[in-house]
Amino acid sequence: MADSMMSKAATMEIPFNSNGDSRNLAEDDSLEQAAKSQWRLREKDLQQVMVSGPNLNETSIVSGGYGGTTEGIIPTSSIKGPAVRLNIDFLGNRRIPNEGQGSNMHHHSSSNSSTTAEEATRGIAVEKFDIMKKWGLSTYKCTKQMISERFGRGSRTVDLELEAQIEVLRETKRKYENVLRLARALTNHFYSMVQTQHALGDTFADLSQKSPELRDEFGYNAETQKLLCKNGETLLGAINYFVSSINTLVNKTMEDTLMTIKMYENARLEFDAHRADLEELNMGPRDAVTMARIEAAQQQYQIHKEKYERLRSDVSIKLKFLEENRVKVMHKQLLLFHNAISAYFAGNQQQLEQTLKEFNIKLKPPGADKPSWLEEQ
Repeated sequence: MADSMMSKAATMEIPFNSNGDSRNLAEDDSLEQAAKSQWRLREKDLQQVMVSGPNLNETSIVSGGYGGTTEGIIPTSSIKGPAVRLNIDFLGNRRIPNEGQGSNMHHHSSSNSSTTAEEATRGIAVEKFDIMKKWGLSTYKCTKQMISERFGRGSRTVDLELEAQIEVLRETKRKYENVLRLARALTNHFYSMVQTQHALGDTFADLSQKSPELRDEFGYNAETQKLLCKNGETLLGAINYFVSSINTLVNKTMEDTLMTIKMYENARLEFDAHRADLEELNMGPRDAVTMARIEAAQQQYQIHKEKYERLRSDVSIKLKFLEENRVKVMHKQLLLFHNAISAYFAGNQQQLEQTLKEFNIKLKPPGADKPSWLEEQ
């Protein structure tokens, strides 16, 4: 037993290598340590490559194991198609995962859709910006022209005949508005009087029943007040018709023409503003940039000139038709007003009723309340 233990110990103390040569052991250990260090460095570099995700168009893939030659270098710039991520194991072998290709294609299509939507949004924004820019330039030019005219430094286009007609229309409208205001006041006062007469007639009729000694006297007055009330309601219908017609003439027909006149005046201001801008450019230098601006200003000048002339023609036509309509309407309404007032205060009930028939005026039923707001407008 002691002999076997000594032989085992002796065996453990004898160094050996794969060749059975104990002299090369230190050299082999150093080579093994160097190889392990190289593999650790290589594995560390591969991990950094995987984390940082290098661009395949800027790198190259080395095929083969440790100590491979440059014959296995594949330039990735020659690889076509979408970039893929490589999984490289610790031996340097590469694998291309198939499951990532579909997601990359989906991501590519989503990027195209988002890019298209972004371009459409950008186009709308640019279009709105151009509209605002044009509006701002036009407003600036018109404001400059208006201030120049007020301070007497700028020139303006004037049609003397048309301006005189416009001023006559505005003065006529002011006078007719005064007539309308007084006619409405007369209607309100006369309506109150008719209501008072109606109440007074009812009171006289009641007293004639309760006062036998004054029955006849109260009865005469009651009948007189009722007759006046009836004639007053007839006259009130004629006056309401007169007020309604004047209101339509002033606040609808004349107002429509004045709105066209306002558009004409705005077009005249824009025309003069672009005319002054074109004249100012023509007085400047004639380089390439200025010539382009002059051409654009000439186009705007022509557009606003045509607009101004069109609206001027519209105003002339409307003023002509308005004058004819005004004379026709006022002739009819003034005749109605005169005949109704004269017949009422003359006590001619038949003539008053005949006047309303001539003008096709329908009276409200007896006992109706105050005229509606439509009749008072």
